[in-house]
Amino acid sequence: MSSANTQWLLLIISLPTNSATARMRIWRALKSLGCGFLRDGVYLLPYSRVQQQVLRELSDDTVREGGNAWLLTVQAQSENESEVYRALFDRSGDYEELFKAFAEARKGFSKSTPQEITKSLRRLRRDYEAVRAIDYFPDQAAMQAEVLWMDFVNAADSILSPNEPHAAVERVIPHLELTQYQGRTWATRQHLWVDRVASAWLIRRFIDKKARFLWLNSPGHCPGDALGFDFDGATFTHFGNRVSFEVLLASFALDQDSGLKRIGAIVHALDVGEGFVAEASGFEAVLAGVRQRAKDDDELLSEFSLVLDALYTHFSNDSQSSEMQE
Repeated sequence: MSSANTQWLLLIISLPTNSATARMRIWRALKSLGCGFLRDGVYLLPYSRVQQQVLRELSDDTVREGGNAWLLTVQAQSENESEVYRALFDRSGDYEELFKAFAEARKGFSKSTPQEITKSLRRLRRDYEAVRAIDYFPDQAAMQAEVLWMDFVNAADSILSPNEPHAAVERVIPHLELTQYQGRTWATRQHLWVDRVASAWLIRRFIDKKARFLWLNSPGHCPGDALGFDFDGATFTHFGNRVSFEVLLASFALDQDSGLKRIGAIVHALDVGEGFVAEASGFEAVLAGVRQRAKDDDELLSEFSLVLDALYTHFSNDSQSSEMQE
């Protein structure tokens, strides 16, 4: 389809001069959407039903504040005009700022505490995802940003989670009988982080309610009779594109549980940096806070299990409600 046939959303708004608070609120909302600015009070976005609904809500908000608003669907009259519109959404400058921020943060890793690295990772993940969300026409800069972001995440993880497992070659994951995995000793690397704490919760909550855990200084210290997870050579670890949590789901036929799948998507996004999940940043922030408060990994697992229990309940009910509506 010719780019000249692309549909656009045009929002025209005006607010009374005495509505400074409302003007600032609406301006911030338009900025967060990445709207193209044509002139004062005139904004442009590529057409989508979601964007149309968001702009309609802003239009209604404008009218409630005593202003005027018109939301139109328009189309460029030529290829040149379409290119002018697209140029309004050039994010190369935003990506350049991200590249500088990645480089600056990485230079300080050697002198930073794990808490400071986690804080930096969380902040830059939020910034990166914010730019991606408004990059309506991704190009080479977007591809470069993804590569540099993954490089940054891997560098942080090598400090926060040493001995992170390498993905084994993709293979069919056999289904295992739960009855054969009861009252066992399970072992993983100490200083629990995303995949390990979620996997430990999954094991105790859905697989082996009487599980005993060992937190290893080194994967090489894993006893022969323990079931290892999330390290190279472990019984349950990364396979292909699946993180350890997802491998456990598949191994014990839990991968059709909608609540567990939603948690798995968060773990996957945070552990390997693939995909966008809205709850991921909040999940990581809460885990970082619990990690700073807990005196050891047993306390960390105990405290964060309450968070995972709540998320599981929410996601399960949310999925059921969605299915009923469909």
